[in-house]
Amino acid sequence: MKKIAVFCGASKGNDPIYTEQAYALGKYLAENKYELVYGAGSTGMMGAVANGVIDHDGIAIGVMPRFLGEREIAHENLTEYHVVETMHERKQMMSDMADAFIMLPGGAGSLEEFFEIYTWSQIGLHHKPIGALNTKQFFNPLSLMIDHLISTEFISSDYKNLAIIKENIDDLFSAMKMAQPVKLRDYQK
Repeated sequence: MKKIAVFCGASKGNDPIYTEQAYALGKYLAENKYELVYGAGSTGMMGAVANGVIDHDGIAIGVMPRFLGEREIAHENLTEYHVVETMHERKQMMSDMADAFIMLPGGAGSLEEFFEIYTWSQIGLHHKPIGALNTKQFFNPLSLMIDHLISTEFISSDYKNLAIIKENIDDLFSAMKMAQPVKLRDYQK
């Protein structure tokens, strides 16, 4: 793993711990020579993770659709800044660049990014580790939803560990380094 795509919100949430952990993740990435690939924003969780990387002399690569660039303030100190036309192109470029994915707390857009990457792994479009930093147990409901999808047999139990959810950055990276690809779905009638 060299480049890590981080999905997170442009908002900061209602507790400073969210942005503190985002910044800490950015610092960890820089200090461990990982490159950040993210949505290019300067506000909220996006700004915090990028600042953690940049403040510690790391590489921060941003990808933003043109129409969001007009509404969101792109980070001014990025190592690379890519402008694309659509949200799908943004996710595709981030996925193509990344060796692994980490989700931080965010809103519906962050969840959509997570589930697209999760689905792409299920159907074999990539075999890259997917993690979530579970700050303040933010992703416990997501874990419960995955359990529910398994118990109702809408997804295989093989996908239980597809998303690695940990509360500690070191534990998250240790688990992601050990991640194994899941078995491709068998479509039986």
